[in-house]
Amino acid sequence: MPPREGGTPPPPGRGNDELRLYGWNAVQALFASRPQALRKLYLVEALIPRMQPVLKWCVANRVGYRVVEEGDLNKLAATTHHEGVVADVLRAPMLELGEWLQALPAGKPVLALWLDGVGNPHNFGAILRSAAHFGVAGLLLPPGATLALSGAAARVAEGGAEAVPLVRLPAVPQAMSQLREAGFGLAATLVDGGSDLFASEVPARLVYVMGAEGEGMDRELAQACDQQVSIPGTGAVESLNVASATAVLLSHWYARQSR
Repeated sequence: MPPREGGTPPPPGRGNDELRLYGWNAVQALFASRPQALRKLYLVEALIPRMQPVLKWCVANRVGYRVVEEGDLNKLAATTHHEGVVADVLRAPMLELGEWLQALPAGKPVLALWLDGVGNPHNFGAILRSAAHFGVAGLLLPPGATLALSGAAARVAEGGAEAVPLVRLPAVPQAMSQLREAGFGLAATLVDGGSDLFASEVPARLVYVMGAEGEGMDRELAQACDQQVSIPGTGAVESLNVASATAVLLSHWYARQSR
């Protein structure tokens, strides 16, 4: 074990291909699925016993790690919600739509999410967590989308970020055409005006198209989908937020496939 070092470690130069993760489950999921992506690890002394497998891997593979104070981690993560561990890692590569479609299992039910304007990192993290729980095969991001995995989103996802790949879509007409050729139906999710979700049949291969947190989905995009669905409720509130709505939508599809 290296000696404790005083002072805040300087942040390494991180480009677009690197990400600063924090939170126990986020770092553990990264280590379980892509240990070779780990570039530097920072942790508090109290976590050394629990982190032994990771630390031994770091030593064997010449990946640096440092035992630091809680306050140092607060600065590195820019939050107190780091749970005692911070890691600099390589981002998972984003897939192209054709590449993702080719890798899907033939003849099997597949669920995906098309995120049209979702931008809040905490909502994104919550969506990733629900997506991992219900077995979503990919998050599809439209052309020009600025959404990318952040440390905050990965922490909220509680490990789900490593389970669900991000997929880059081509132009909307081409993306829809490719998805339909692969047997997918597209369901626009509307705050109101769509068919009752719980009375709707959903195909085994389905893409739910989710709108932005504030303004909702682009109406032209919604009309271009094969069906439009809404989640019924009491009306006591205007709507669910996008992350909560996603969990309801995914559970509906999952339950239908589990019959």
